[in-house]
Amino acid sequence: MSARAAGALIVLCGAIFLEGIDVAMLNIALPAIRADLGLSTTTLSAVVSAYVLGYAGFMLLGGRAADIFGKKRVFLTALAVFLAFSGLGGFASEGWMLLLARFVTGAASAFMTPAGLALITANFPEGPQRNRAVMIYASTASAGFSLGLVAGGLLAAIDWRWVFFAPVVLAAILLAIGPRLITDRDAGTDRGKFDIPGAIALTGAMLLAAYGVTRLEHPGEGMQWTMAVFSASALLWLAFILIERASSAPLVRLGILRSGALIRANLGALLFAGSFFGFQFIASLYLQELLGWTPMQTSLALMAIGIDAVVAPILTPRLVDRFGNVRVILAGFLLALACYGLFSRMGFDWTYAAMFPSMLLLGLAFALGYGPLTIVATDGIAEDEHGLASGLVNTAIQFGAALGLSGVSAIGAYMLGDAISPEARLESLRVALLVPLAAAALGALVMATGLRGRDGSRREAVA
Repeated sequence: MSARAAGALIVLCGAIFLEGIDVAMLNIALPAIRADLGLSTTTLSAVVSAYVLGYAGFMLLGGRAADIFGKKRVFLTALAVFLAFSGLGGFASEGWMLLLARFVTGAASAFMTPAGLALITANFPEGPQRNRAVMIYASTASAGFSLGLVAGGLLAAIDWRWVFFAPVVLAAILLAIGPRLITDRDAGTDRGKFDIPGAIALTGAMLLAAYGVTRLEHPGEGMQWTMAVFSASALLWLAFILIERASSAPLVRLGILRSGALIRANLGALLFAGSFFGFQFIASLYLQELLGWTPMQTSLALMAIGIDAVVAPILTPRLVDRFGNVRVILAGFLLALACYGLFSRMGFDWTYAAMFPSMLLLGLAFALGYGPLTIVATDGIAEDEHGLASGLVNTAIQFGAALGLSGVSAIGAYMLGDAISPEARLESLRVALLVPLAAAALGALVMATGLRGRDGSRREAVA
């Protein structure tokens, strides 16, 4: 690796590190935000969902923008927008202001992430060298998550608004040094069409789908409106497909979806993220609102999940070399399933020793799942479509996170009803945990289908 390539990798990893701490710190601060702004559980989950839906809704447009206008230009511009609206979120005085700031910040990440990943893959040849670079990139995101848990606890203990102000400092540093270190062999000479209608249809479809799920928390109230929301979402999904088929420069070249490995990677990413984010939401509310733990105590409790920052770059590549991507991802799903099953025993008398195995298992699951899913999603894809492929898998991750959060919020609120007792709230969280459990089980099933080749022998089915 040349000195310039190493410098570029540092900046790009810094950006994904920024995203990791941003998400982790917010998760820890959720109860403090609820107490200050008086938000309901549904609105509280929407604070997280707003970010991931903005992320998911514009991810494909971000990948396309990187291919058209140049990866470096898109990356730096998106980083500047991220900085501005992350700071704006800290000044929110009402729920809608916070939701707006998080949505725009998520949209900025949607342009920044595929451009960053495409810049990495463009500088390393396909094979072990690229896999190692991607693993470093993925483990940096995990390290950001781990540090974000600690920082989130410290900052939320002072004032939850610092959770939004802190990323501004790191983003400013990256903006100052990034232009000098990042190089882009493709500066964006293709001035093709920008598929804005496709992006609007996709974003609308996902927003309505997530909103429809949250409306299920009151099945007897306005069911006709709920079904209308789901129908509108389905129509927008259909419109998106038709727009892509007719467009001369689509967000998604539908032919890329013929890759079985790509489809499995995206389904797996969606289900893994849905279970992971749903569990974090449940754990944060359980620890702080039912057990009465402080934000700092909650941060330290969840920090065991950050073991993936150590395991991913050291152990995961060796496991992939020996067993293949699909088997390693499947193992990750099974570990996540074990984590959620163990955590379902949560009670008022639980000590940290009782919940530690769950946290550890989830950290190992993330280490085995995230990096290999990213590799499978881009393996065998043409160089000029890496932005698209990385955009697809990140869209799946963020949309899955939004659905997982919406599902957990809807089921928890439905089970709670009008009850306010601690016992009722605990039972509602236990039932809501069925969402991560079901998602992990389905994800394991999806990945297991990739273990059998056409000849019926046991082998990986990669791109």
